[in-house]
Amino acid sequence: MQTREIKALSEQQIEGFRAGKGMAMAMPAELNGYPGPLHVLELANQIGLTAQQETETKKLYAEMQEEAKTEGEKLIAAERYLDSLFAQKKATTESVSSAVTAAANAQGKLRATHLRYHLAMMDVLTPEQVATYNKLRGY
Repeated sequence: MQTREIKALSEQQIEGFRAGKGMAMAMPAELNGYPGPLHVLELANQIGLTAQQETETKKLYAEMQEEAKTEGEKLIAAERYLDSLFAQKKATTESVSSAVTAAANAQGKLRATHLRYHLAMMDVLTPEQVATYNKLRGY
């Protein structure tokens, strides 16, 4: 951990944020019956997506990816700044408080992005498709 670019983030986390991956940020939605666009696309045949539903899901997934990548970069930058305060021995109570707040806000925006697209999927799928999705996912 001491040799990491940003001490609080692993390379896998950084790569995941840059790739727009959910990284379990949408678990409250997923585990409570709100499907995510990526997994819906993966299960498209089994849940019987229509061509229109598939098109809409692909659109939502692309939008989610774009937003998540942008917000992920903001989170990485906020964590990098927080790390730099300590690395450069410039950390003060005030600067750390501000940097932590910025990092928490960035993480919150990223998480909200993923959750918002799980909500959007409820307008695309039928209740029967949601039930099938949940069963296929093991919920």
